[in-house]
Amino acid sequence: MNNESTWRGLTVGQAAQLVGVSIKTLHHWDTVDLVRPSERTWAGYRVYSNADVSRIHRVLVYRELGFPLAEIGRILDGSGNDDSSHLERQRDLLKTQIARLQNMAASVEQMLAATQGGIQMTPEEQAEIFGTDWDPDWAEEAKERWGDTPQWEESNKRAATRTTTEWSNIAADAEGLLAELADAKRRGVAAGSEEANALAEAHKASIDQHYACSYSMQVCLARMYMADSRFTQYYDSREPGLALWLQEAINANAAGHRVDVERAAWE
Repeated sequence: MNNESTWRGLTVGQAAQLVGVSIKTLHHWDTVDLVRPSERTWAGYRVYSNADVSRIHRVLVYRELGFPLAEIGRILDGSGNDDSSHLERQRDLLKTQIARLQNMAASVEQMLAATQGGIQMTPEEQAEIFGTDWDPDWAEEAKERWGDTPQWEESNKRAATRTTTEWSNIAADAEGLLAELADAKRRGVAAGSEEANALAEAHKASIDQHYACSYSMQVCLARMYMADSRFTQYYDSREPGLALWLQEAINANAAGHRVDVERAAWE
């Protein structure tokens, strides 16, 4: 019998294709002991078992819910957590997330309808949709600051074509990234490390959704996070010192891409 032909484990490439993530992601999860291929072929190659693939799916659900990777690992490895308990926990969390996103989608629909109908919403109505921290002057301030830049134009063009579901997904991704940044700062992840660089890249990708953001431009944004107390408070309210940690992580990652951080400009 040919042992190789009867083996049903998945290589990293096959597992990545099956669950819809990149090979790089699975390698990273292996490195941080989140999901490690537990089996080997007769030739000694590491492969993912059915149980490993099941764990990957659990990780994906928790990540979609905004949990940082370190916390996901603790949840999955906690005592007394069998398959049923994980599924029940994920079901309850997903119900909460679905309700939150439905409310967010309804709010965006309300704002869109008002905008298209030429209705000027009151500050109270805007606060109800965007939260009590919403300042109606922010939109006008942003337009005055960046309204004549190509990035502003590009961002507006992309925004005009997005559905409410896409906006909801963007908001959920932003919340998930913020949780991962806070967790990394809390654990003492060093700027310039592989994990910090990956988070800096994730931050850049979040900006790229709105306009093409270079590493130099990302450094400029990080400066603004520290210079403008509102941005600093936004990050530090999640984890004290997070704004500074994020700036250091962004700067270290940009330097690794040959950006002169001290002379970085909006270009």
